[in-house]
Amino acid sequence: MPIEKFHGIGEVTAAKMHSLGIHTGVDLKERSLTELTHHFGKAGQYYYKIARAEDDRPVEANRVRKSIGAETSFAQDLSDVGQMLQELEQIAQIVEQRLEQHETRGRTLTLKVKFSDYQRLTRSKTMLAPLSELSTIFEIAKALFESIDLENRSIRLLGISLSNLDNAKQTQVIQLPLFQNGNIIF
Repeated sequence: MPIEKFHGIGEVTAAKMHSLGIHTGVDLKERSLTELTHHFGKAGQYYYKIARAEDDRPVEANRVRKSIGAETSFAQDLSDVGQMLQELEQIAQIVEQRLEQHETRGRTLTLKVKFSDYQRLTRSKTMLAPLSELSTIFEIAKALFESIDLENRSIRLLGISLSNLDNAKQTQVIQLPLFQNGNIIF
């Protein structure tokens, strides 16, 4: 994998690594901890570990979900627009089910399209009211899809995601009891 793809390695660090002959993860892994800390200071230890798939950071299992989506890669590239829209509707159904499962809705819908030449593009639309119904999700995704100039290109992947989530569980009003065993709770 190119060194630029590693988390935490930006343009400046990548350029410095290139000057040291480090262009890929394999090149980075061949360097010693001493050499990397000499050239990159404390960050050298981090680079040494990521090249070996070591990460000591704690796993945050209960982090807040930022988006919900689904995508499908096709075994054979799609060239028929009708078939593309049919697949898009099936993806919208999966997204609706996942929204229900997580008891949430989203305001920003993003459509992802990958062409047969692996070129990828996204189109997004943010709504004032949160979305969760299949018909609305599909209609917005369809409108975004129809705004794309396909230029007789075939499609390898389609995806829909919703972000700017509005967690229904968190927004529910909870009515606390005023009485317990006939007595007022203070």
